[in-house]
Amino acid sequence: MATRYVLIEDATVVRSTEKAGLFKIDGKEYWIPWSQVHDDSVDRDGSTGNLWITEWIAGEKGLEGQEDEES
Repeated sequence: MATRYVLIEDATVVRSTEKAGLFKIDGKEYWIPWSQVHDDSVDRDGSTGNLWITEWIAGEKGLEGQEDEES
């Protein structure tokens, strides 16, 4: 079964730990586990860019974005 991802544009990495990143999205901050973030996402502290997160974690955090499917 394919993992479904949601694209969040203009996400900024505020800081990161080994297990999660703190992202600023639309003026709010969210801790998101790296296990729920696609490899092609922004991941350096202080960087802003595209954040691909699983559809599940997007729902848990109340985040909306463009949906895509990754196998």
